[in-house]
Amino acid sequence: MTVDLVVRGGTVVTSGGRMRGGVAISDGKVVAIASDETLPDAEQTIDASGRYVLPGVINPHVHFREPGLEYKEDYTTGSTAAVMGGVTAVIDMPNTKPPTSTPEVVELKMRLVEEKAFCDIANFAVVVQENIDQIPALAEAGVCGYKVFLGETIGQIPAPDDGALLDAFELITKTGLRIGFHAENDQILQHKIRQLKASGRTDALAHLESRPAICEAESIQRMALFASYTGTRIHIYHLSSRDGLEMIKEWRRKGVDITTETGEHYTFLDAPVDMPRLGPRLRMNPPIRSREHGEALFQGLLDGSIEAIGTDHSPHTREEKLNDDIWKAISGFTSVETSLAVFLSMAVNTGRMTLEQLVRVSSEGPAKCWDLYPQKGALQLGSDGDLTIIDLDERWTIDEASLHSKNNVTPFHGVEVQGRAVATIVRGNLVMQDGELLVDGPIGKPVYPNARTPEMVA
Repeated sequence: MTVDLVVRGGTVVTSGGRMRGGVAISDGKVVAIASDETLPDAEQTIDASGRYVLPGVINPHVHFREPGLEYKEDYTTGSTAAVMGGVTAVIDMPNTKPPTSTPEVVELKMRLVEEKAFCDIANFAVVVQENIDQIPALAEAGVCGYKVFLGETIGQIPAPDDGALLDAFELITKTGLRIGFHAENDQILQHKIRQLKASGRTDALAHLESRPAICEAESIQRMALFASYTGTRIHIYHLSSRDGLEMIKEWRRKGVDITTETGEHYTFLDAPVDMPRLGPRLRMNPPIRSREHGEALFQGLLDGSIEAIGTDHSPHTREEKLNDDIWKAISGFTSVETSLAVFLSMAVNTGRMTLEQLVRVSSEGPAKCWDLYPQKGALQLGSDGDLTIIDLDERWTIDEASLHSKNNVTPFHGVEVQGRAVATIVRGNLVMQDGELLVDGPIGKPVYPNARTPEMVA
């Protein structure tokens, strides 16, 4: 038997362990995981000697900005950055223009994926006051979940009132999908912002002070309470605080199905130290906090209480981002290309995290949260042939000028890291190798949750 692609000579890593050998892929699917001597012949062979072969990395939280905000990012530039960073699939956020609030916009975005993307892309739908009745149709259109913005964020998308939210919970429960929350109490943070502005504060740390951890913990408490009444599966995006994690654990003990994610900026940066130095580069909603929060979040990734790494990749122009008045600097920064390298350098190569643990939160966890597993996030027979090959020894410096998003402001600019994705394989297509984009045109496909298939939404 001759297959399409074989990766051999490396160390294959899953959350359950590692083995010497490789992976065979045919017709876009994994057909063998075996020692080198038992792998089949192939049309194309990749030598992974001295390197590690992981299930394709999934970034479950990106803002690729299309349609409507393509001056910040689009599917071509965002997906190029993704595959350059070893990411084989992403889940795109709904605060586009128009928002992803109707089946028609979902269908438009899925067409754009096939026309423009170099990685696979799933979609979230936003829930607002006006589209509660669209929730079943959005599920039929193929979204993998829903999102509500509880606190002020980019795009000024307001949360539904509590009555509408309860209706939404009940409808989402019937779909079997999960709903996620940007968990910040808007009334608290707006009150704090008014106070800080009135006192004349414009420094970077004022942003942190305007969004205390209670904003996150209270929002989690309220949404988990709603879920306990309706049986809805919920998710907390970009968890930023120890307080929020403790609240999640409390509601899990009460039986609520609640998952969460955090990112490298929350786990490795220390706002009181880094914000005076980095200023608006580090502005993010919710904010990066102090070291004790980051350590608790990192421990959550290790012990499984945080299921996924989600970067909140949110590119903006330098003019929008770099303003010395922190209230005028927009929140968010690029991260889809750099996150894996930061974790390899600051966690794996320092001995704080094993590769098996990294696979659990960067591949398997995101797929399981959003019902994409084992199509995505797995190295199993029949799974999509998505692989991320990494070199733990390569040293390089993160440089905004060399990144591939349309806008590349990052708080990790100038940081020397050790570890890098050296090949990205999407459904058996070798998309990136040694920093070069190798395909002639877009090969990305829309990704549907297990409850939905392309035939159902055709």
